[in-house]
Amino acid sequence: MSETFLKVYQNSRLIPLLLAIILAACGSETALLNSERIEQQFGSYGIDILPSESGLRRSNLYSVSGDDRICRTYAVVRFTDDPDDVYSLEHAKVLAGNSLGAVFKANGWEIRKQTLHIGSFPVTAADGQIYDLMRLSENQSLALHVYEFLIAKDEQIFEYATILEAHHPGYLLESELLELYSYDAAHRLSSDTLAQMETLMRIRNVQP
Repeated sequence: MSETFLKVYQNSRLIPLLLAIILAACGSETALLNSERIEQQFGSYGIDILPSESGLRRSNLYSVSGDDRICRTYAVVRFTDDPDDVYSLEHAKVLAGNSLGAVFKANGWEIRKQTLHIGSFPVTAADGQIYDLMRLSENQSLALHVYEFLIAKDEQIFEYATILEAHHPGYLLESELLELYSYDAAHRLSSDTLAQMETLMRIRNVQP
C-alpha cells in the first residue's frame, strides 16, 4: 500500500523566494505540535511504534487514562526514499522511536504541513487495530488528515515524509482539522487513492 503515498517535493532544496512562498502556503506546526496538543488536552502523552510493513512506520500517539493507553492519533508514515545528510542526526532519533515533530522542533527546524486531504471515514469493531487502540465501544467516524511533512532551516526546505493521521473522535474532528490547516478541496485526492488510504488505516494483521 505504500505506493498510495504522494510525493510532492522529492527531498528538494529550494531557492529562498520559493521557500518563502511554500512556507506561507503551508500550515505551521511550530507553535503547537500534535504531541503537545494531546498532552495539553488530556494531561499526558506517549508514543508506541507499532510493527509495520516495509517502508512504513505505524505509531500510536496516546494519552493515559488509569491503566489504559488511549490512542488519540493513529499515524502511518512513509519517509522520503532519499533522506539528506543535513538532518541525519534527527532522522536517527526518529527511527529510534521518537516523535517527528518534537525531534525537529528541538533542533531548531521549522515544521510545515502541506495538507493533501482532510476528511473522515467510518470504523467499526471489524476494523481491528485502530478500533482497539482507540478503545472505541461503538461505530465511529474518524477524522483523517493526509499531509506532506516539510522541514526548513538555513534557506533549505526538505520533504521529510508523507503522513496519514486518523484522530480519536474525542480528540480532533474533521471540522477542527479544517480550522487548524489550510486545505483546498478543489485539489482533493482521487476516490481510489482515498479508498486505498482508508484500507491502510484499517489494517488488521499488524499487532501492537
